Amino acid sequence: MQEKTQVLVIGGGPAGSTAATLLVRQGFDVVLLERDFFPREHIGESLIPASIPIWELTGAREKVEAYGFVKKYGLHFNWGPDAWSSVWGVPGEPDARHAYQVVRAEFDQLLLEHAKSEGVRVREGVEVTSLAFDGDRPISAAWKERAVEERSGEVSFDYLVDASGRTGIMSTRYLRNRRFNKAFQSVAAWGYWKNVQAPPETPVGGVTIGAVPDGWVWGIPLHNGTMSVGLVLHKETFKAKRETSGTLEQTYLDGIMESPLFEKALRDAEQVSGIQAEQDFSYVSEESSGPGYFMIGDAACFLDPLLSSGVFLATYSALLAAASISSLHRGEVTEEEASSYFHLTYRQAYVRFMLVLTSMYQNYRGKTSLFWQIKQLTREDVHDTDIMQAFERLVTGAEDVRFAREGSGTLHVEQVQQFVNQAFHRARGSSRKAVMQMPDELREQRIADVNVINSPLEMSLSPDTAIGGLYVRTEPTLGLSRTEAASALEATPA
Repeated sequence: MQEKTQVLVIGGGPAGSTAATLLVRQGFDVVLLERDFFPREHIGESLIPASIPIWELTGAREKVEAYGFVKKYGLHFNWGPDAWSSVWGVPGEPDARHAYQVVRAEFDQLLLEHAKSEGVRVREGVEVTSLAFDGDRPISAAWKERAVEERSGEVSFDYLVDASGRTGIMSTRYLRNRRFNKAFQSVAAWGYWKNVQAPPETPVGGVTIGAVPDGWVWGIPLHNGTMSVGLVLHKETFKAKRETSGTLEQTYLDGIMESPLFEKALRDAEQVSGIQAEQDFSYVSEESSGPGYFMIGDAACFLDPLLSSGVFLATYSALLAAASISSLHRGEVTEEEASSYFHLTYRQAYVRFMLVLTSMYQNYRGKTSLFWQIKQLTREDVHDTDIMQAFERLVTGAEDVRFAREGSGTLHVEQVQQFVNQAFHRARGSSRKAVMQMPDELREQRIADVNVINSPLEMSLSPDTAIGGLYVRTEPTLGLSRTEAASALEATPA
């Protein structure tokens, strides 16, 4: 069976369904091939507020909000000797800032069904077995139906969006450019509980996070009356504890009960599921775009789940890819410009989250175990150019930047300490006072820096945040726009 489409999307998770929907709303013919049949289980239930504007662009926001998912108004950290809550909004107040806690099987299916309703040609149970290239440009994909082995075919395309998740077809089979982050090689084990007594400090619908000697525990309330409770340990620690305990379930129970917060919350609770485990090895692809292709979501990179950034990075990269393809197809940018813009912008978002994540881990006082000792970035984990771009927005001060450029090879917590102190000022009373005593201009900049993490979608939607003279526009059409300076430079005769 031979066919042709303008855009082939591989993968129907949040990244793939979002990219496909955005593109079909721009008039593209889009085929989406998904290996599994939905609904399918997936970890990663907690979302962040920045995802909501993207659902607005796809037209899925009303469906998500009407579904009945738990509204998340913040989070609570019990971080060793430190504890603090971050409250985003108050339920019932107009425009109260919030995110959602979702059952991923249901949430992912909702987004995929929405893609179908918008005109995306979705095929479930269809696995891409290989890609064909014209030079470095992918031009067609061979596929087979998983349920009917003898039925197969080929689809040719103008553009490829690889949203194949951790399988990462482009990265692992062809480019072979996936680089694992040595600082974040963990194992997550999780199960579901009923009748959990959430700590009173946790904001309504919020995530509860409690540090334990060898890692941390999460608690995420869900609309079906259960709470997802997970344990994150370093892979070597997890292996050793499992050998001692004898079973996955006992390793999990021993680990979560090391948190006084969760030991209390689960006293009268009932475990209502088996325990699952998955490796949480953070990684990034050296290049995430090229001639005619864009790699989005987990196909391009994966990050430790502490900051609940997974679904946002998936849908954000989908937005960047859809805008890049739209402008590229209309001749508004060159292929090199579109590819470079996508890669640099997506990498910058990833690195910003990584910097804050690293500093969060390094801020845990009293750390002695392997898990806490290795949570630092090296030059092998984040390149100098990535660090410099992230510091442009994360910190101010020439000395900080100089240290990043000339440092000994390790990105230490001190380099982003000021930023994290402001972002989580409730944990350290002196930080807020110090910020309020800053000159107006510097204080406004610090607040803007924090908003990069609080509202990371703003990173690319204005001329002020342009990269290479380009930024995403959403009106009147989705695409990439040039800043006035970039437009003037382009118009200048050589």
